[in-house]
Amino acid sequence: MKDFFKSVLASIVGIFISSFIIGGVLVLLFFGFIGVLLSSSSDTFVLKNNSVLTIRLTGVMKDRVLENPIIEFFNLGEAKEMALTDILSAIKKAKENDDIKGIYISSGYFMASSASLTEIRDQLSDFKESGKFIIAYADDYMQGGYFLSTVADKVIMNPQGSLNLQGLSANPTFYKGLLDKIGVEMQIFKVGTYKSAVEPFILDKMSDASKEQVGSYMNDIWSTILGKVSESRGISVERLNQLTDTLPAFQEGEFSVKNHLVDTLMYESEVRQYLKTLLGVDDSKNLNVASVADMITVKDIKKSKSTDQIAILYAEGSIVSGTKPTDINDKYLIKEIEKLQDDDNIKAVVFRVNSPGGSAYASEQIWKAVTDLKAKKPIVVSMGDYAASGGYYISSNASKIYAQPTTLTGSIGIFGMFPNVAGLTNKVGLSFDNVKTNKFSDYGDITRPMSEQEKAILQQYIERGYNLFLSRCSEGRNIPRETLEKIAEGRVWTGKQALEIGLVDAIGGLDDALKEAAKLASVSDFSIREYPKQVSPFEALFKTQTEDIATRALKEYLGSDFLLLKTIKDIKDLKEQDFIQARMPYSLQLN
Repeated sequence: MKDFFKSVLASIVGIFISSFIIGGVLVLLFFGFIGVLLSSSSDTFVLKNNSVLTIRLTGVMKDRVLENPIIEFFNLGEAKEMALTDILSAIKKAKENDDIKGIYISSGYFMASSASLTEIRDQLSDFKESGKFIIAYADDYMQGGYFLSTVADKVIMNPQGSLNLQGLSANPTFYKGLLDKIGVEMQIFKVGTYKSAVEPFILDKMSDASKEQVGSYMNDIWSTILGKVSESRGISVERLNQLTDTLPAFQEGEFSVKNHLVDTLMYESEVRQYLKTLLGVDDSKNLNVASVADMITVKDIKKSKSTDQIAILYAEGSIVSGTKPTDINDKYLIKEIEKLQDDDNIKAVVFRVNSPGGSAYASEQIWKAVTDLKAKKPIVVSMGDYAASGGYYISSNASKIYAQPTTLTGSIGIFGMFPNVAGLTNKVGLSFDNVKTNKFSDYGDITRPMSEQEKAILQQYIERGYNLFLSRCSEGRNIPRETLEKIAEGRVWTGKQALEIGLVDAIGGLDDALKEAAKLASVSDFSIREYPKQVSPFEALFKTQTEDIATRALKEYLGSDFLLLKTIKDIKDLKEQDFIQARMPYSLQLN
């Protein structure tokens, strides 16, 4: 018995000591992490002479990216995000800085819209005016990477690599069959023949109108892409289409060289040696490189000292009602707009919109804030990958609107969706009863189908919302209502098409919008301020995040379908979410 108590006591002491040691290790790891975070956030990159800016295309591209120090420190395997603004800034600095002699594009596996890639491509074209070189390389070229890389002086591919050129396709998922099986009916209310965001819930294939609009904007995007590749590579568009139909990805590398799709085949080690040759660096010496992240702390040689400022206000994501700094929360964004309105140093605003839409109510609130701002100073919209439906709503009353030729915009229309789960509850044996004081006291009850009178009331409400949307766009764009009605109907247009019908004013990127804003404000020397303010990695660590790691993983796995899943969740709780949506149907990535 004595030995037993000795053994138990030893175990307890061992557990205590182990817990103390583990706790101490965790504390040390935490403070070590904080130390690394603080030291990395204060580091300033020293740019060496005779350097090459390296742009590595990998992960998912967004307009702006908030660093997540926890993910990066513990290497949790989340898909890396690239910031379009960081890439554009790095290219600008590289053009003006004599220490950088050229740019090396390393194209990997990534996701980006053709509009974002066009913005980078145009910036690279501007860089070439400096006389410095651009070299592009990939083990395997994806379509987006190849489109961007063709602007280079030399396009290089691995001898065992591939070039994926196969055209564009849209493959929406339809949920009607699944909903029928589980006994859920989606009750749909919409205005707009082309407002096809609801189709996955009520059809098992695309409607003729949806196929018409998707085919129209996809062919226009593909034509624009091939036009730029044709100009850079000296291959006719007709020939490029012929080559696309051979599936170059499954051809030998020499096929791409022979048909002038790439210039030469090299292994990556040989490309590094080639870069040394261009720089006049001895084989035994290291190549001086600067990454896009490195360039963030490199000073801008042309930075203005003027007190006059032009603000860039970013609005990226779905439009929702709320105060959170994620997505486009109306109350949060309106506060940012009011700051710009009251700041006398800010002479004009560039409103960078990258949104497929969302809440019709929230869109109207943001529209009002933009209108109030416009009354005091110029506001120029720069459309990103999308500025459609609600995204167009909040853009429509700007002083001027710029879009990329492949931006997806328009989609002027709204819809509402109410689930009826009576079939599901019957299947599982649930029943409900009801006592009410008034005729519509139980309006919004998802356990029963709507009455015809309820449906008529909601349809009238949707139509009033659509008429308001039309009025806002008609007044903002100075387009007669009867003319606008013909190009609305929920139809999605490319930026190029939108210019032809008057929905935007000009084709161009963020820089073009900045120049126009300066012109409208009559300022020639100005500095740029970005809003909302980006928090530092240290602030991000202690800032409450609304998305946990599981949600982020789900978004990564489902991709664009996550938006549809979220829509179902949102319309389920009518007390917290606006069930009337101004949203475009599908997203389109150039992979």
